[in-house]
Amino acid sequence: MYGSTTFTDVKTSPIANEDPDKLAVFEARIARGEKIEPPDWMPAEYRRQLIRMIEQHGHSEIMGALPEGKWIPHAPGFRRKLALVAKVQDEVGHAQLLYRAAETLGKSREQMIDDLLSGKSKYSNVFNYPTPTWADTAVIAWLIDAGAIINQNANAEGSYGPYCRALKRICYEESFHLKYGYDSVLTLANGTARQRAMLQDALTRWWKPIMHFHGPPDKMSAHTEILMRWKVKIRSNDDMRQEFLDQYVPKIWELGLTLPDPNLHKNPATGLWEFSDPDWDEFKRVINGDGPCNAERMNIRRMAHEDGAWVRAALNC
Repeated sequence: MYGSTTFTDVKTSPIANEDPDKLAVFEARIARGEKIEPPDWMPAEYRRQLIRMIEQHGHSEIMGALPEGKWIPHAPGFRRKLALVAKVQDEVGHAQLLYRAAETLGKSREQMIDDLLSGKSKYSNVFNYPTPTWADTAVIAWLIDAGAIINQNANAEGSYGPYCRALKRICYEESFHLKYGYDSVLTLANGTARQRAMLQDALTRWWKPIMHFHGPPDKMSAHTEILMRWKVKIRSNDDMRQEFLDQYVPKIWELGLTLPDPNLHKNPATGLWEFSDPDWDEFKRVINGDGPCNAERMNIRRMAHEDGAWVRAALNC
């Protein structure tokens, strides 16, 4: 079912015009756990959704380098500086892997970048918030990367071969990022009163974007059902958010830190975490370009793209 209609409804189905025999073979392959590869037949909607999802992921990786990258010159000590440089470099490398996976579906990298710079393509909400202190980089590296690992580990078991292989490599590197982030958080939590206060302030500011990170509730998501049917997406937004809360709220509390949600608790009857509405209207505004740092981050990305034009021209000679 999709809302109140089935996917076989000719008026509303995104696969209504597909060859039913080819579609049946395609879905049987997915049900058997086989990987779909670039030369294989696939429904147009499967291709469209994959491009949308992988492209958005690639954009998120390359835009995600900006909030942390600004702190490279100001890192507290040479070892922290080296670690942050390596992490930012990894994130940009992840974008290249993902753009390559999306290219196998027929959309050029140049068009993907153009769509990012024009605002047509989206990227993760969390990369449109400010990072005014060093503690912000610690919270991002620990908790944002933790959320990303939950998402990417699940989708690495999906149905499209190139995306799954890219995700497996990305997850190896993200696990190191998470350890680096936790070490940074632990250092601040056990530091001076000023360092601890800086960490608490960063966590308080980031909690709402973190709660938005896995996307809107399943009842609000327009794509979840078809993506899960075709194993493009393996787990729902709500399931991944609950796993994140299960794993990381106790770790946060163990450090003596607080979270800015008085309603956050685990329901003993259901075993599920309950929390305040994190303002899904804000999530939509930020995704659509009206966040606190959208314009700043896009301007930096455009400037970098323009500065690199001579390199692209030289490579095309």
